[in-house]
Amino acid sequence: MTPKETASIQEVCRRVQPIDRDLVRQAYGRLDRLTKPPGSLGRLEELAASYVAMTGLITPSVPRGIVFTLAADHGVTKEQVSAYPQEVTPQMVRNFLRGGAAVNVLARHVGVEVRVVDIGVNDDFGPLPGLLDRKIRKGTRNFSVEPAMTRQEAEQAVLIGIGLARDAVQEGIGLIGLGEMGIGNTTPSAAITAVMTGRSVSEVTGHGTGIDDRRLMHKVSVIQRAIDLHQPDPLDPLDVLTKVGGLEIGGLVGVILGASSARVPVVLDGFITGAAALIAVALAPSCREYLIASHRSIERGHQVLLEYLDLKPLLDLGLRLGEGTGSCLGMSLVCAAITLYREMATFDEAGVSDRSADE
Repeated sequence: MTPKETASIQEVCRRVQPIDRDLVRQAYGRLDRLTKPPGSLGRLEELAASYVAMTGLITPSVPRGIVFTLAADHGVTKEQVSAYPQEVTPQMVRNFLRGGAAVNVLARHVGVEVRVVDIGVNDDFGPLPGLLDRKIRKGTRNFSVEPAMTRQEAEQAVLIGIGLARDAVQEGIGLIGLGEMGIGNTTPSAAITAVMTGRSVSEVTGHGTGIDDRRLMHKVSVIQRAIDLHQPDPLDPLDVLTKVGGLEIGGLVGVILGASSARVPVVLDGFITGAAALIAVALAPSCREYLIASHRSIERGHQVLLEYLDLKPLLDLGLRLGEGTGSCLGMSLVCAAITLYREMATFDEAGVSDRSADE
C-alpha cells in the first residue's frame, strides 16, 4: 500500500459532507401539501425527506438499487465459535450466483440487483459468471492468537469497497444495500462492537448461526482474549479492523464511505454490516447521515450498535440471516416512500380541501 493509496481513504472521508437540513424542510413542505393529514404516512415521510436531503434531489426519481454481498472467511473459526464449518462460505457464494439464496429471492421480489464479491473466501473459485473477484487473501488469520490481517490488507479491503461504490455510482445507482457472507463473522463483529462502543464483550456477543449457551460462553472468552492480546485502539478505526476485523467488513466500510461521499444512501442489513458502519462512522462521522437501518436483528450486539449510532431501524422481524436480506426489504420501503413523494397529488392538484384554517 503506497502513501498515495492510503491517502485516498482519507480523501474519500474528507468528501463526505453533512446533509443540508434546509432540504429536509423543503421535502416536508411538499409532504405536508399532499392529500393526507400531515405526518400520517409516518416513517415513510421521514424516509422520503431523508432521501431528498441525502441526495440533494428535490424531486428524486425512484432509484435503481443494488445489494453488495461481500464474502470472506475467518481464521477464528478454528476456535469453534460457529455452528457451521468454514466450507459453507464458498458453498453459499455458489448458491448466490445460482440465485437460490434468500437474498436472491428477496432482491427479485423488490426489484434490486445482487452483486456477489469474493474479497477473502478460502476457495479457488476460478472464473465464475457473476462473481466479482476482489480476493485479498484466503480468509483472515485466527485473531485469538495473531492480528486478523495486516494494516495494508485492512486498507486494501476498504479501498476495494470504495471502488465498488464508485463504479456503482458511475452506473447511475441511486441506492446501495449491504450484505455479507462469512462463517464466523459475528465473532469479529462482536469484537469490533465491544471496542468501538466501549460495552463489554458479553453484552454484544450473541448466538450467531445458532450455537448453544456453552459455546456462546466460549465465544465470549475467545473475543475477550483477542482484545486483551491485541489492545485495538478505538481512536484508530483501521487498527481495530486490522486486529479483530474481517475482510468483508473492511470492504463494507469502503462501500459506506464511497457511497456517502457521492451522496448515495446506504441501507444497512444486520449485525455485521452494522459493525462495518461503526468503523466507517469513526473514520468519517458525517457518513452516519447517509445510513438507513433496515431492521433490528435478534443478535444482541446489533441493538447496542444501533443505539450507539443513533439509527432507528425500519423493521423488527426477528431476522438474523445476513446476506443482504434485511437490506432488500429496507430498500423496498425507501423506494415506496419516494414513489409516494413523487406521485401523490397535492391538495391544489387534486382539488381537495385542505384542513380548516382555524384548526
